[in-house]
Amino acid sequence: MAHYPGGVWPVMLTPFTNKGAIDEGALKALVDWYIKGGVDGLFASCQSSEIFNMDFEERMRIARITVEAAAGRVPVVASGFTDYALDDQVTSIKAMADTGVDAVILLTNRLALEDEGDDILLKRLFALLDSIPQDIHLGLYECPHPYKRLLSLPILKEAAATGRFYFLKDTCCDAQMISARVKAIAGSHLKLYNANTTTLLQSLRDGAPGYSGVMANFHPQPYVWLTRHINHPNADMVQSLLTCASQIERQYYPVNAKYHLQAVENLPMDIFCRTRDASGLTETFREEVRQMDRLVRAVATDLCV
Repeated sequence: MAHYPGGVWPVMLTPFTNKGAIDEGALKALVDWYIKGGVDGLFASCQSSEIFNMDFEERMRIARITVEAAAGRVPVVASGFTDYALDDQVTSIKAMADTGVDAVILLTNRLALEDEGDDILLKRLFALLDSIPQDIHLGLYECPHPYKRLLSLPILKEAAATGRFYFLKDTCCDAQMISARVKAIAGSHLKLYNANTTTLLQSLRDGAPGYSGVMANFHPQPYVWLTRHINHPNADMVQSLLTCASQIERQYYPVNAKYHLQAVENLPMDIFCRTRDASGLTETFREEVRQMDRLVRAVATDLCV
């Protein structure tokens, strides 16, 4: 797909059975739930998918299931990019492209170690580009794990100038920096999708095309509305509502998101996670999720008109 629409791209969860196996039926139901919520694309096999707790085949499998379940209704991008050795990265990228995703997303922290400079990152990036087919569309994701590697403006410009990058999941959480980034990549294929709720509306007004963050796992609809109504009289109030609600991601994510989908959205999925013990989601945490949901539903119904 040559065109990557703006709007909302959830960072997808992976449903597991209560024994920890990938639940294919629940994953397909989740894809349908996202799409019915009006999202514009899906980001599969990402950190929210728990890819650092999966083997190679599992990372490819969840991307493949997502592509099949989406069935062309929305584009799908995916990462599964957890290796550091060049040969392993090339293998991973080619295999992910073969799943049918529209773009393969590279984690920026896999392109250089934490104490290595931009010169090393660029050297590794161009070595990687030379080693994979040019027709594979690529993206970049400033994944917080195992460490967050924010991209400098010169690096972004270099990547955009190759013409091979289409998707940037931005995690800088800084409106001024996002504005500078949008200007730096203007006119290229590369589009910036903000992962941060607090800065979302300002970034949209500054030219960022969309949102790709964890809160679309709770309530994608008001995010979809906001990306389409940035100058609406209610836009700033919707922004404030979403910022307040987004504090839930600091509570016990991703278990709380799976609980929301199970208990509130009635999806056929367990709350089992490989990254956190589901038993840590206390009854008080569950009540916070339920109250957050009631507030968003009640207020957004009046505001998103």
